[in-house]
Amino acid sequence: MRLPALFTVPGDALAGAAAVSARPTARTLLAIASSLCLYEAGMALNDWADRDVDAVERPHRPLPSGRIRPAAALGAACTLTGAGLSLAACAGRPALTVAVPLAATVWAYDLALKNTPAGPFAMATARGLDLLLGAAATAGAGVVGAGPFGSRAGMDGVGRKLGARRAWATAVDDEPRAALGVATVPGAVDGTRRALTSVALLGIRRALPSAALLGAHTFAVTTVSRREAQGGSPLAPFAALAVTAALTRTVTRQRSLPTDRIAGSRRGTGSRRMADVANLAAAAMSRLSHPPRQIGDRMSPPGPSPEPLDMHAALRLALVAAYAATTARPYLHATLNPSPPLTQRAVTAGIRATIPLQAALTARSGAKGATVTALLTTALAPLAGRFARKVSVT
Repeated sequence: MRLPALFTVPGDALAGAAAVSARPTARTLLAIASSLCLYEAGMALNDWADRDVDAVERPHRPLPSGRIRPAAALGAACTLTGAGLSLAACAGRPALTVAVPLAATVWAYDLALKNTPAGPFAMATARGLDLLLGAAATAGAGVVGAGPFGSRAGMDGVGRKLGARRAWATAVDDEPRAALGVATVPGAVDGTRRALTSVALLGIRRALPSAALLGAHTFAVTTVSRREAQGGSPLAPFAALAVTAALTRTVTRQRSLPTDRIAGSRRGTGSRRMADVANLAAAAMSRLSHPPRQIGDRMSPPGPSPEPLDMHAALRLALVAAYAATTARPYLHATLNPSPPLTQRAVTAGIRATIPLQAALTARSGAKGATVTALLTTALAPLAGRFARKVSVT
């Protein structure tokens, strides 16, 4: 068990919950527990599959050193996989629907794809599916807890007709759990099931951009790790450095909310440009109409007082900066000198950087409670660092 790496798992589900504009729920916690089991299953299976290679390259690991028997590692992988799928089932059918391909991807990577060109793609897919697991579990959380007549928010925001698909879908896109009440009217059991599936699909669609960004980071780290024991080409760490720069730029920008996208699509490109020009003109007129005022011997600044600091944006920028700072220097060193020690250090940095990236994606979503969730995710980083001093991350 490589304990420090486990701290990179909870942030996946939390970022998925934020991507669907929802606070973490009990089902989000079940998704986290499922992810932890599947992650540990992958570690045990990886050690079992690589026991012959590790006997040469990493003889200190549990199987080559004789501390754990191969049969016990394989049995643990099977048991943990079953536990992970069971916990996903407790989180709801949508979560189980995502957990099954996630478990299949983990097993396929360890047993067949790890040493092939498809290996980094499989690892990136697994990390992205883990985020979608949290999104699917959280998006459908309101179906089970809804009353027989549904929630008032669902009735008010959508209407009583199940056939009003467009209005219902818009309400779900803004607040997935609030619109679930429309499908829970008396006698609408089939409607509830359809709502569960629809909400899960909408939640997964909302979370796809975050899953893709997290998957890109995982792809880069996995590509570098393929040569960590031998060292070699500087191309992999250089490419990972480029991916880090691209992700930093992308995550820095605030994610647009559904209402912003709808308003923008209605106005059109020309209308948006005219609105920007009008805003600039209004600002110029305001500056001209409010000349500096004399206050004693000092001049007051023209125009309105400065806007208060946006703490949400400041947190997002700080998390993105932490992500870039964690990876940039080790990747650069491995590019200049791709020796095994520096390459392993770059891989360790990439794994540790997963936590600030997850927190930045959470803060970027703009969901309710995203700031608190991002801070909770960030708090996992020092814990991972503390255990990394005693146990190897890789």
